[in-house]
Amino acid sequence: MTPAKDSQPFESLIAAVRSDILRAAPVRLGIAVSGGSDSLALLSLAVEGLAGTGIELFAATVDHRLRAASQEEAAAAKAVCDQLGVPHDTLVWEAGPQGGNLQDQAREARYDLLTRWAKGRDIPMIALGHTADDQAETVLMRLRRASGVTGLAAMRPRRMRNGIMLARPMLDLRRAELQAYLQARDIAWIDDPSNENTKFERVRIRQAMDLLEPLGLTVSTLTAVAENMARSRDALDWYAFTSAQELLQVSPLGVRINQRGFRVLPEEIAFRLLRHSLGWMSGQVYPPRRDPMLAALRAVRHGTSFTLAGCQLVTRKGSTWVTRELNAVAGLSADIGATWDNQLSLHAPSVRQVDAYTDMNQSSARVRAVGHEGLLQFSDWRDLDLPRSVLAASPGVWRGDKLLAAPLAGWSAGYRVEQARSGAEFYSRLLSH
Repeated sequence: MTPAKDSQPFESLIAAVRSDILRAAPVRLGIAVSGGSDSLALLSLAVEGLAGTGIELFAATVDHRLRAASQEEAAAAKAVCDQLGVPHDTLVWEAGPQGGNLQDQAREARYDLLTRWAKGRDIPMIALGHTADDQAETVLMRLRRASGVTGLAAMRPRRMRNGIMLARPMLDLRRAELQAYLQARDIAWIDDPSNENTKFERVRIRQAMDLLEPLGLTVSTLTAVAENMARSRDALDWYAFTSAQELLQVSPLGVRINQRGFRVLPEEIAFRLLRHSLGWMSGQVYPPRRDPMLAALRAVRHGTSFTLAGCQLVTRKGSTWVTRELNAVAGLSADIGATWDNQLSLHAPSVRQVDAYTDMNQSSARVRAVGHEGLLQFSDWRDLDLPRSVLAASPGVWRGDKLLAAPLAGWSAGYRVEQARSGAEFYSRLLSH
């Protein structure tokens, strides 16, 4: 590690990063390093601020391979890590973009690669280099989209992703002071050319900040808005959490909503609960847009059916079911014991049970949606008095065209259902996302 230079002029920066990370006190800390000024400043500040604490530092750079210079930039980031004595890994996005929103895909790939890397190295927390400037830009971007409280609250200083804590210890620090710090440390950073490309929304917002500052819409003003909205968001999250425990039941079939209680909730709380239920069942990272969500909310309150985000909303006898839509799962297939639709697994009967259910050739059995044709093969599902479409979208055990079992539709045939996620997680996510 290069000998530290005079820290006095930048002690406040060093102290901010040190105190934020020490609150979590990880034994091993990962740092996401892109080669830009923000992440390199975070790296160097962590090296200085955490010296003597016993915390081991590791760094990783995600190479998206979207630009010709990306490999050189990853190598430059590694060189800085080597200079500071921090082990470094380059993580390559092998799959690449699949069409659609490139920036969203790249961001999701980046977090997936980083969290997998952290798990592999037994690192519980990754520090990210977002700054007050990023926070202010995000508020403006969300404001342009007419976002509500959650959107305007912008970035959380802590959040969980794939079992790894993602921390943002520099949300109160400005980019200009971080760059001054790097210059004093003789650490060169790379300016991503895409930061000047006005086809990206964030670049246009960043350029507009210069025009807004004289009007009082400064970085500090916008970050204060984010903090105010964060407090409001947390209060709404708590209201949604307590309402969910009272009105929502989670089962392997889906989320069951007490329609009478749901109907009298404030619209914002009902909206949050429905959005959360859809996300839980669909597995989609991003929620549906606001207009279709409001249409879905009206459908639930009026007791009519609706489909959205690969899910169906079906109301019957005072309950609204949020379950998978049959069309969304009709083509899914899994081995016995493997996870189906990222949610459930069906496990074969024991040897003793197989004696009772002799039609059990497990080698050729597959898990697929029961479907309407499967319901025609047995009548027990009618005893459950549940919507037919809900049961049709549940998993069954098939061998060819013959249904061997439909555990969630009233015919288990000895098969056991396991959920990939617990009901407790459903409720806790209302407070952590």
